[in-house]
Amino acid sequence: MSNSIELEFHHEMLSIYTRAKDECNYSATRFLQMVNERGGLQAAKTLLHAEGYSEGLTALWEHGRLDITMEAIVVRQPWSQLFTRDELETARRRLIDLGYSNI
Repeated sequence: MSNSIELEFHHEMLSIYTRAKDECNYSATRFLQMVNERGGLQAAKTLLHAEGYSEGLTALWEHGRLDITMEAIVVRQPWSQLFTRDELETARRRLIDLGYSNI
């Protein structure tokens, strides 16, 4: 990880994994594996470029916890500066489509 904001984002990605597990009893093992192998930033970018909704996004939507999704942290400051306009639009669109309005 090349700079401190990327490292902080990586830790934030690990944090949402832990929160999903602790607060929703959802263990996103593939998400955690991707974050550990690629780093948080590249994992988020990979997920944003994938078609459709991820398993994790769907599971957290079912638990009413879109606030702890990767998409929700991507659109927040200071993390949003790490992403392209298209990536941010993808994250926003997914959240809005699922009824999340706290963007």
